[in-house]
Amino acid sequence: MDEKALQRRRCMELRKRLHASLGDAGERACRHFLSTIGFPAGAAISAYIPVGSELDVLPLARAAHAGGHEVGMPVVVARDRPLVFRAWTPGDRLEAGAWNIPIPPADAAPVVPSLLLVPMLAFDSGGYRLGYGGGFYDRTLQELRRSGRTVTAVGVCYAGLEVDAVPRQTHDARLDWIVTEDGAWSTGEVA
Repeated sequence: MDEKALQRRRCMELRKRLHASLGDAGERACRHFLSTIGFPAGAAISAYIPVGSELDVLPLARAAHAGGHEVGMPVVVARDRPLVFRAWTPGDRLEAGAWNIPIPPADAAPVVPSLLLVPMLAFDSGGYRLGYGGGFYDRTLQELRRSGRTVTAVGVCYAGLEVDAVPRQTHDARLDWIVTEDGAWSTGEVA
């Protein structure tokens, strides 16, 4: 088993325990985000529908929507391709996407986010994340950043999943901010 796969396994187990003991983590992370980062005026926001023990970013998605921001949820269109984002509002009907992850229906409007709330299994102080191994967010961030848009990537995770160093490769995209239930901070690469 390679280093990333081993770290994923350990972090998944720890995340389950953190999720079970930190029921208000999503609300706390939302407060830290809003008081430290905030949503840029007019920015389209991407969030995600939390699955399993992922930190719940729906409080942030609802706050963005309430603030008049367009909110998109990620959709896997194919292996080795960037994500696309479909419009979401609270209460929308969702359908099962890849790996049975809930997604907006195919007729939902496309969204091109400039601030992405990115799920992760672990993170380091340098702004690198341990994802699930598909590279979807790395490809998506690279494509959005190459387009010339100002794009801000905010990793969202439980504080207890910070590691000394995430094993990384040259294609791994760096995050601009980290948000946990304990705080929010810049990685030094704010767009």
